Amino acid sequence: MEAIYIPQLLGAPEQTEKLQIRDYLPGLETLTPVQGQVRVTHRGNYLEVVAQAETIVTLTCDRCLQQYNQRVLVDTSELIWLQKSVAEIDVEGGEREVALHDLVETLDPEGHFLADEWLYEQFCLALPQRQLCDAQCQGIPFNSQGSEATPAAAEVDRRWASLEALKGQFWN
Repeated sequence: MEAIYIPQLLGAPEQTEKLQIRDYLPGLETLTPVQGQVRVTHRGNYLEVVAQAETIVTLTCDRCLQQYNQRVLVDTSELIWLQKSVAEIDVEGGEREVALHDLVETLDPEGHFLADEWLYEQFCLALPQRQLCDAQCQGIPFNSQGSEATPAAAEVDRRWASLEALKGQFWN
């Protein structure tokens, strides 16, 4: 995906550029290409960015550690202010007080908008924080002795037999 040169948007029809996306995003591991659309509109002193896109990712369940596939949808918009970067503003002593209203996304009005990076960030925000393969997932099953309930775990390794006998003396 090519970067959009911000001053070039002023000459575009309706000062808008629409990007059709059907590609993999760098850094985002997905099973299918990201498909959708990003629309960037120049509104004078800010950019209005609107995106509708989707893909399928493989996640790991937080409870049972099994992998499962999840469709991730992004349907969002953001206003990005256009102003020279803080680094270019001359500040005495190298310090600058930052007001709460300054904590917004900004771009240089003579710079580029990197749609692929912006879309990557939106997909990262859309990933579920609590990753569960199923709402009724019980997690990793354990037997009454506290070890995993699998055939391999049920058999005691002979090298640990002495420790198992000692453990039995303390728990009985």
